[in-house]
Amino acid sequence: MDFDSRISRRVRLHQDGSPAWKLAVFFAHSGDSWFWMAGLVVVWLFARGFWHNHTALLAIGVGVLAVLVLAIKFTIRRQRPEGEWGAIYRNTDPHSFPSGHAARAAMLAVMAWGLGPAWFGWVVLIWAPLVSLARVSTGVHYLSDILAGWVLGVLAGFAMLAIAPLLVGWFPFLF
Repeated sequence: MDFDSRISRRVRLHQDGSPAWKLAVFFAHSGDSWFWMAGLVVVWLFARGFWHNHTALLAIGVGVLAVLVLAIKFTIRRQRPEGEWGAIYRNTDPHSFPSGHAARAAMLAVMAWGLGPAWFGWVVLIWAPLVSLARVSTGVHYLSDILAGWVLGVLAGFAMLAIAPLLVGWFPFLF
C-alpha cells in the first residue's frame, strides 16, 4: 500500500485549473459508464446493420462489467485516495479497487479491436490509457486500482467477444 500510494501521488496533478488539469478531468469523466451507456443507446437506436449490432454488444459489456466491478468493490472495500476532486465518485462509490473506468476502457478497447473497424479500434486503444491515467492524476484512484481494472477489463473484453454469438442467439431483438 505504501509503495502504491507513493507512486500514485507522483502521478497526481495539482487542482490548479491548468490545461493539464482540465485535460485530465475531461478524460477522467469520459470513461463514465452513464456517458458510454447513453451514447451507445443513441447509436443503437439510430444506426442499422454493423453499428446497431456492435453497440448492442458494447452496451451489454458495459452493463455486465459495471455489476462485476461493483461486486468486487463492495467485497474489497478499499477507500479512495484522500482528495477533494471527484465528489460525485467519492459520494456514490467510495471504493476504489478495482477502477471501473479502467476496466471499462480496457474492455471497450479489446472489443473495439475485435469488432472493428480498425480506425475505431485505434481511437479506443489510444483513449483507454488516457482515461486510466486521468483517474490517478485526478486523485480518485491508486495505480494498483488501474492495473487491476485493466486486467479485469481485458478479460471481460475477450469474454464478451467469445460469447457474442450466444448473445445474438439469446437476445435477437437487440441485434
